[in-house]
Amino acid sequence: MSFLSDTAHLFVIELSYKVELDNIEPHLAAHRNFLDQFYADGSFLASGAKVPRDGGIILATASSKEAVQTIIEQDPFYTHQLADYKITEFVPSKTADCLK
Repeated sequence: MSFLSDTAHLFVIELSYKVELDNIEPHLAAHRNFLDQFYADGSFLASGAKVPRDGGIILATASSKEAVQTIIEQDPFYTHQLADYKITEFVPSKTADCLK
């Protein structure tokens, strides 16, 4: 089974919190449920908090940047205006054997 297709587009989604952490904490469970949904369908590959903890990173795969934007708009951090999002798209030219 191939992890990434030859035409896979990968996206680095960088979240930057717009509010203090004490305003983020009440929304973490809903955010994690959002993440679980997109891990389950194969859209998300990895995610975690940035260091220092002023946001997070999500590694995703999708057909287009617009598809990623549609996903992001479902994140409680987005709907509650808690974070800004930067989407960087790249097409892998090399991958580790374990990802093929």
